Amino acid sequence: MPRKTWREALAAYSSPSTLVLLLLGFAAGLPYMLVFSTLSVWLREAGVARETIGYASLIGLAYAFKWVWSPLLDQWRLPLLGKLGRRRSWLVLSQTLVILGLIGMGFCDPQKHLSWLIAIAVIVSFASATQDIAIDAYRLEIASDNRQAALAASYMSGYRVAALLATAGALFFAEGFGSTGFNYKHSAWTGTYVLFGLLMVPALLTTFFMREPPVTLRTQLSAGRYSFVHQLASVFVLIVLLVSVPAMFTQLYNTNFAGVLFEGVSPMKLVMEDRAFLRAILYTLLTVLCLSSIGRRGLAPVLTPVNDFIVRYRWQALLLLGLIATYRMSDTVMGVMANVFYIDQGFTKDQIAGVSKIFGLIMTLLGAGMGGLLIVRFGILPILLIGGAASAATNLLFMLLADMGPNLHMLIVTISLDNFSSGLATSAFVAYLSSLTNLKFSATQYALLSSIMLLLPRLMGGYSGVMVEKYGYHNFFIITALMGIPTLLLISLHWYQETRRARLKPAEDFEKHPE
Repeated sequence: MPRKTWREALAAYSSPSTLVLLLLGFAAGLPYMLVFSTLSVWLREAGVARETIGYASLIGLAYAFKWVWSPLLDQWRLPLLGKLGRRRSWLVLSQTLVILGLIGMGFCDPQKHLSWLIAIAVIVSFASATQDIAIDAYRLEIASDNRQAALAASYMSGYRVAALLATAGALFFAEGFGSTGFNYKHSAWTGTYVLFGLLMVPALLTTFFMREPPVTLRTQLSAGRYSFVHQLASVFVLIVLLVSVPAMFTQLYNTNFAGVLFEGVSPMKLVMEDRAFLRAILYTLLTVLCLSSIGRRGLAPVLTPVNDFIVRYRWQALLLLGLIATYRMSDTVMGVMANVFYIDQGFTKDQIAGVSKIFGLIMTLLGAGMGGLLIVRFGILPILLIGGAASAATNLLFMLLADMGPNLHMLIVTISLDNFSSGLATSAFVAYLSSLTNLKFSATQYALLSSIMLLLPRLMGGYSGVMVEKYGYHNFFIITALMGIPTLLLISLHWYQETRRARLKPAEDFEKHPE
């Protein structure tokens, strides 16, 4: 593909779809923060116990497992609302539920109706996650691969602004309406959540007036060959399977097998009285039933998009999945300990908040915008390589900061460059994931690939504290920088294969059609 001029690259930001993605990104960022960090502050200010607040954070599992029900958005058209189109109908439904849910949350006082508040927050979380699936699918279908980074940059800009408004802004409004840590006032939080519910209305209006992606009816029909009952059953089976398997192993771990083997405990007592063992049997039966349904094509609506990806890329799918699973490893593992590091270095909370919110936000948006521009100009893989290298290399700035103490100027430089590289890498990575998806299964495949992107980095991030304790901050940042090397090697190999394939294709075409 020939390189485009800088003018053509800048034109990627002038299309109406860029403004649409900006507003949709804003709509995605608001509910996410309002059911997490802001809700936690509200609950604590109302006197809810920390343990309860911790359990309430499990609401976020909806975002982690959104790929489970994403096939519904690919393969089923909503009744009545379906006249708007496959993507817009799901957006209208999810955004309407978010608006009503946020307003409903506002009228639930956690001191009196905590269970209702949590229940509505769960609905908002699922509706918001569904909105994310629909937005990603819409973005994939509305533009070509080389414009995906520009649309992703616009989406990120709206998302980051909404996230800042829904956290710091929401706390400002709640306090302005009269609720403080010393004087809790439910009506202040009611006004805040109703206000943010109304801020979702522009996105809903945008959904009504924006155009449906130009995906052919034939492509839509080929994706939606399963009945709604079949699709819903497959989603239910997969959810039960995801819950029952880890629960089964947990209960088996808690079963008193050691007592039977070494302490003379009767096996009959184990069967009759050990509740962990009885629960393990129950979860085992559920697992067996779920696995048996696979043989009867019970999970076909979920597995078909996965099979399509493997068939299209064959053995190369392993390379692509390895690249996806490790691309955000370096900055994600480091990011888990970033705020703890700032505190340990001696920076004040005001300094951390000021630098991260002002410089961090500005540089992230600039990095994302630059990524979109460069990808249109030079293509996806070169910028993907640069973004991966920059994300890993900026961890060495944290290493230097660790040796300098609470140096505010170095903190500004470090956070600015780290966020710029993160924005650049994210926009490149979104464009790359978009190029891998099949429009027949755009919602399902993108949701699944983005989940794979977070899985390994999040697991490794769980051990970041252990690494800091064992090796110290200086060596920890070196280790996280080195984590970026495997990704760079995989990108280089993939780039070489794509270049070689592009060189061989003209020769193959000439052999098939000589003139």
